[in-house]
Amino acid sequence: MNSEPRYEIRFSGSGGQGIITAAVVLADAVGTLDGKYVCQTQSYGPEARGGKSKAEVVMCAEPIDYPKAMQIDLLLSMTQASCDAYFFDIKPDGLLVVDAGLVEQLPTSRAVAIPFTKIARKEIGRELVANMVALGAIGYLSGQVNLKNLEKTLLSRVPKGTENMNRDALQAGIDEAKKVDLASLPRSFANEWEAEV
Repeated sequence: MNSEPRYEIRFSGSGGQGIITAAVVLADAVGTLDGKYVCQTQSYGPEARGGKSKAEVVMCAEPIDYPKAMQIDLLLSMTQASCDAYFFDIKPDGLLVVDAGLVEQLPTSRAVAIPFTKIARKEIGRELVANMVALGAIGYLSGQVNLKNLEKTLLSRVPKGTENMNRDALQAGIDEAKKVDLASLPRSFANEWEAEV
């Protein structure tokens, strides 16, 4: 039996939103600095820019026997299309995290909506770093990565001269996620669905 169970995160959105970059940074932090086993996979829609894209990070304290996500613990959706397409893979007690400005129809109340793109535009001055705002929030909400290691990994991977902007974006996401009251969400999707029947 694993002392720490397998944990699966899927980042999803459209090409050009930096979804894959965010997943790679998380996987690097978890595997290189936190010392867990990790697998990172990705796929794009037929159109690289604007098409659906997803990237997955599977992490575990023990060796990973299958590299792809099977039951998602946390799904990040940066577009409505990606939310609609990938929501069904979440575990009953998993968590859906969406960009509040881009995903308006939530399939469950076990969801956290944070305006990543708006925060990037208003607080950082560049929409381009919405993926790093989202990464900060995911890092905090998942509880699966040391946040200092996440920042260290991010700074080692971004283009020279953009370190402060990316650090600020990551921190803005962490700060926003700290305001979320996870205890107030339904305990599982299953309970919610049973209540509706």
